[in-house]
Amino acid sequence: MSNQLKNESSPYLKQHADNPVEWFAWNKISLEKARSKKKPIFLSVGYSSCHWCHVMAHESFENIETAKILNEEFINIKVDREERPDLDNIFQKSLSILTGAQGGWPLSMFLDENGVPFTGGTYFPPKEMNGRPSFNQVLLNVSKVYKENRDKIISQVSQLQIVFKDLHRKNAVLKQDLEPYADKILQYLDDENGGFKGAPKFPQFYVFQTLFYFFNNNKNSKFLKPVETLLIKISSKGIYDHLGGGISRYTVDEKWVIPHFEKMLYDNIQYVILLSHYLDRFKSKYLENKLKQTIKFINTEFVTEDNFLGSALDADSEGIEGKYYTWNYKNLIEILGDKFDIIKKTYDISESGNFEGVNIFTEKENIKLNSQELIELEIAKEILKKERDKRIKPFFDNKVQTDLNCFWLYSNLLSSLATNDIKLYDNTIVLSKKLLKKLHNNIYHCYEKNNGEIKVFLEDYVYLCLLLITLYELENDTESLNICQELMLKAWDLFYNDEYKLLQKNIVKNNDLFVNPIDISDNNIPNGNSVYLIVCNKLKNITGKKDWNDKIDLLSKTFNSYINYNFSQMFSFIKNISVCEKNITITFNGEFKNYKNIINKLNINYLSNASIIHKENENEFFTVICQNQTCSKKLKNIHEIENYLENLHNCLLYTSDAADEGLV
Repeated sequence: MSNQLKNESSPYLKQHADNPVEWFAWNKISLEKARSKKKPIFLSVGYSSCHWCHVMAHESFENIETAKILNEEFINIKVDREERPDLDNIFQKSLSILTGAQGGWPLSMFLDENGVPFTGGTYFPPKEMNGRPSFNQVLLNVSKVYKENRDKIISQVSQLQIVFKDLHRKNAVLKQDLEPYADKILQYLDDENGGFKGAPKFPQFYVFQTLFYFFNNNKNSKFLKPVETLLIKISSKGIYDHLGGGISRYTVDEKWVIPHFEKMLYDNIQYVILLSHYLDRFKSKYLENKLKQTIKFINTEFVTEDNFLGSALDADSEGIEGKYYTWNYKNLIEILGDKFDIIKKTYDISESGNFEGVNIFTEKENIKLNSQELIELEIAKEILKKERDKRIKPFFDNKVQTDLNCFWLYSNLLSSLATNDIKLYDNTIVLSKKLLKKLHNNIYHCYEKNNGEIKVFLEDYVYLCLLLITLYELENDTESLNICQELMLKAWDLFYNDEYKLLQKNIVKNNDLFVNPIDISDNNIPNGNSVYLIVCNKLKNITGKKDWNDKIDLLSKTFNSYINYNFSQMFSFIKNISVCEKNITITFNGEFKNYKNIINKLNINYLSNASIIHKENENEFFTVICQNQTCSKKLKNIHEIENYLENLHNCLLYTSDAADEGLV
C-alpha cells in the first residue's frame, strides 16, 4: 500500500505525501484497515508550521529503515491538528492520562486496532539522546508488547473511558463570586517581564483579557498592571517582528527575546483584540503603531487567493529555524550604511548576536527618540524589510479555517473602532459579507474545494455566530441576526451532549473517537462553549426569547462546576459568566442613521460585554441602558450615555500613561 496523502487538502498532510511511510489520513478506511489487519496504529499529529514536527519528519519519516518498521508493524495515520482539533484534544488528554507526560507537537500516539490509545509521547529522536530512546527502538518495543498483550491492551478501553467520564463528573455550583479567580492567578504572573513566570513563555491572551475586564469593573490597578506589562514587553521584544509586524507563537526564554519563529493566525488575533481593548481606554501611540502594523501584516501576508486568511507561517526557511528573520551584524552595516547607527541605538544587536551568532531585533529599554530619529528609524526599517523580502520566505499554510477567519474579522471590527479607522471598518464589513455568503448554507472547518472527510466543529459555528451578532449590533443587520439565531439552534442540535451538559467539539452523532471530545479549556482561542454562552446572552437580550435564557442557565451551572478545579484554563468562562450575570443592554430607539456614529464611538468594551439592541422609531431618538432589569431614563446624546455607563462601574475612566513610558 502506497502513501495515501497525495489527495488530501491539508498543506501539512501534503508535506508528507512523498514520505516512504505508508501514511493514511484519519478516516473509516484507515481505521477499518487496522481492525482487519489486527495491527496497532501509529498516530502522528502535527501542523505545517511546527518546527519539531519537521525535525522528526526529516529524521524519521523520510528514513527508509524507520519507514520499513512503521509499514510492517503499524497502520500509520497522519493528522493535521488544525483540521481535526477534536482528535488532537482527545489524544493530548490521553497522553497525560496514560503517561503523566505533558503533551505538545509532534504528538506520537500508539493506538490499538480499534483506535484507542495505550501509550505515546511527543518527539522521539532517531538515536538515543538525553535519556530518550531512539524512535526505531520505541517502534520495535511497542510492536512486541502489542503482539504479546493484544487482548489485554484492547480490553483497557472501558477503563480509559471511565477516566474521561470522571474528568467531567463534578458537583455543580449554581453561582459563585468570580473575581477571586482573577485575583488568584496574579501570584503566577511575572511582574517584571509580563505573562506567566518561567520559560518557555506563551502569551495566553485570554487570561489577560479577563484581567482587563475585571479592571474595567472595579478600577483596581492590580488587574491593569499585568495587562500593560504584557503588551509593552511583547510589543518591544523579540517575539514581535519589528520589521513586518505580528508576533511569534512563543519564546524559549522568560524575557520574550528568543522566539519560536512560527507565526500563527490565532495568536495574532488575540494580540490585536487585547491591544484594541486597551487602546480604546488608554492612549498610546506606540501600541497603536504595533496594532496597525500587525493588522497590515496579517491582511497582507496571510491572505489567500480567495481573499481569506491562511493559518500560519513556518518557523523555518531553507531548513533553518529563524533564517528569514535574523540578521548578521556585518551584513546590517553593509546594507544600512549611515542608517546603521539608528538601528544600533534602538535595538539590542551585537557582533556576537543574541541567537546562534545572529541577531533578533529587540528594543532597548528606556530609549527615547526624537521626531527626526523616529523618521530615520522608519527609513532604516523599510530598507531592511525590502532586503528581507528578497529572502526565501517560510512556508505558508494557506488552509482557510472558518473559526479563525470569523474571529479575525471580529477582531478587525474592534480594532477599527479603537483606532477610528473607517477604511478598515468598511473593508471588514465587505469581507464579512463575502464570507457569510459562502458559509451560510454549507459550513466547513476548512474552507477548501476538496474537503474530503474534514468535518465542521463547534468553534466554526460559534465564532461565525459571534461575527454575525456583532454585525447586527454595529450595522443593525437583521439578516445577520436571523442567521445567527438559526445557526445557534443548529449548533445546539449538532454539538450538545446531554450526558455532560456541554457542547462537544465535534458533531455528536458523527463522533468517530472512543470517547466524546468534551473540551472546557481555553487553548489556542477561547473555548467554544464560552463563546456560545456570550452569543446566547446577546440573543436572549436582543430577542427576549426564553429558550436562550434556558441554555444560559444550563451552561452556566455546568461551567461553575468546573471552575474550582480548572480555573487557570477557563478564563474566558470566568469573564463570560460574569458578563451574563451583569447583563447590560443598550437599546437605541430611532432611525439607525441617527445613532450609528454613537455606536461606533462607544467604548468597544461595551460591545464585548453588553448587548446592543435596535428599535426602529421614526418619531424620536433616545437610548435606554439597563442592567439586571433596572433601566435608565431616556438618554438623548453620547455624553448622557457615557456618563450613565461610567456610573455603572463597567468601564470607569482611568488615566494611564504606562504604555508610553520609556518606549520609542
